[in-house]
Amino acid sequence: MRSLRVLLLLGLGALAVPGTAYAHGGPIQRNPLPISEVYFAWGAAAVLVVSFAALALLWPRPRLEDPPWRPLPGIGAVLGSRPVEFLCGAIGAALLVLVVVAGYVGPDSPSDNLAPTFIMITFWVGLVVLSILFGDVFRAFNPWRAVGRATGALLGRRAPARRPYPEALGRWPAAIGVLLFTWIELVGQWADTPATLVTAVVGYSIATFAAQAVWGVDTWSRRGEAFGVYFNLLSRISAFETRDRVVGVRPPLAGLPQLDPAPGTVAVVMVMIGTVTFDGLSQGALWGEVEPALQDFFTSIGLGVETALDLAGTIGLVGCVLLIAGFYRLGMEGARSVGGSLSADQLRMTFAHSLVPIAAVYVLAHYLTYLLLEGQAIQYLASDPFGQGWDLFGTATAAIDFSLIGQHATWYAQVALVVIGHVAALTLAHDRALSTYGQASEAVRSQYWMLSIMVGFTMLALWLLYQAGR
Repeated sequence: MRSLRVLLLLGLGALAVPGTAYAHGGPIQRNPLPISEVYFAWGAAAVLVVSFAALALLWPRPRLEDPPWRPLPGIGAVLGSRPVEFLCGAIGAALLVLVVVAGYVGPDSPSDNLAPTFIMITFWVGLVVLSILFGDVFRAFNPWRAVGRATGALLGRRAPARRPYPEALGRWPAAIGVLLFTWIELVGQWADTPATLVTAVVGYSIATFAAQAVWGVDTWSRRGEAFGVYFNLLSRISAFETRDRVVGVRPPLAGLPQLDPAPGTVAVVMVMIGTVTFDGLSQGALWGEVEPALQDFFTSIGLGVETALDLAGTIGLVGCVLLIAGFYRLGMEGARSVGGSLSADQLRMTFAHSLVPIAAVYVLAHYLTYLLLEGQAIQYLASDPFGQGWDLFGTATAAIDFSLIGQHATWYAQVALVVIGHVAALTLAHDRALSTYGQASEAVRSQYWMLSIMVGFTMLALWLLYQAGR
């Protein structure tokens, strides 16, 4: 079958690309694994194929499109209450102020300053884990939402009239915001200078408050605010959901099919996957050959070395996002050939939610050691946030325990995360196909292409992880 040939080509292509990469938090060398990396990759692909067959046989009707939900007995109403929301928002706003001040008055060294560690590890990576486990935690602690709502309450009727949010704008501002943040992280390297990093936070805060004043706090938080949209998408994997100020439980993954088809949603997911792909790729031998050529070109036309470096990185970052988007588009064009009344553009939106678990496991697998090891620095940095020799929590002398997770355990955990995430994505896609096509046979045929996409993403993820450990 043509789809099986596609799977073979994807697998062989991913395994054939050579290179060396490093994890985002620094180089992590692994000892030789007990079995060949090729077996890991083909084993992961086999799991996906078996899962696909099992779904086709054992999942004959959609189960996640209209999921059950029940409140947590006893504490559901308390957790969703206004006092708890106010408390969480106050904590979030206080942390925002603390981090900004620390970035300006703390040590110039990024490893000794609270701001880079908190923003790049505790916030950016840690909240991914919390969102998947406990739901939309960021919405409760979102400092910009908390400040905006408090300001609106104080102004009352004096607050400026809100304008209707343009439907065509959708989630595009969030997609651009996430892309810009990752540019700051991966290309601009602004985290190396704490004051520069928190200046970006201040600028983002001003832009967010301005947008809230125009379109409303909650509207902007749901649609345009980059981190609000990003963490909300990830939180839809969780079994916890808040409805009408009551926290309840639903089947895991069931929040994703409820995602509304706003413009820009596909772009957000493509940015989520593509930026992590670039982070892995940018440390390897392949990019090590391409980047100097791009830099030489830009310097040859009169640009400075730093500008040339930034432009080369920007091309790589945007290129990876476009590559992922193109791969997904190709898969949906194939699914369109199966039949049905939906166009390829409609199919891309229809199945976009199924890629969110892939985005989640790309982050978790890629930054696992970064979070578990370098993330421990928050212990001593929190005790002395401004570098004044304080010991607020008695942890100022704490050290990073680099033996927390072994090299082989890291690899096994990363592979397990990648496989679980892609099986979850297959499940979501199969469930949506059943409701979209109606007939099980047609739905299964359409998913040959989705299986190709999943195997391709799996091979890409494992290749990046393998290169990071060489």
